[in-house]
Amino acid sequence: MNIIEANKIFRKSIIKGFFEPQLINLDFKKSNVKHPLIPDDGLMQSHLLHIFFDVDTGHDYPDGDEWFIVDLLFPYDIKLPDSLKGTDYFTIIAVEEGKNFWHHRELVRYKYGKSKKLVESLEFIESKYKELHSLVEPLEKDLK
Repeated sequence: MNIIEANKIFRKSIIKGFFEPQLINLDFKKSNVKHPLIPDDGLMQSHLLHIFFDVDTGHDYPDGDEWFIVDLLFPYDIKLPDSLKGTDYFTIIAVEEGKNFWHHRELVRYKYGKSKKLVESLEFIESKYKELHSLVEPLEKDLK
């Protein structure tokens, strides 16, 4: 088995074995939205924002078993205010027929050498979700 396969298996295992169950304990549920780039299912607390785990980006790095990318998807083709655009908040994912979804990506490092930071990483994911959700919540009226 090469490093890419090993890192991908390890990442999926830590996500399925720790992060997803812990997020479900925090009132997340399976998302009904499909991410345009990530094949695995996501999680959500509300229909506005969905969490997906990117296990492919960086899986070829030697330390690829210590981190993954969380992709927070706002799956609506609406005009976001300029204050929400950019790497601090949301960037575009082009989807079919000229439509765009909005997403935010965060590197989650859950292990530093032999030191695991699972709880801290979970708290970071939850806090980032709440922060971004609060930013898109006022846009809910535009979705109807």
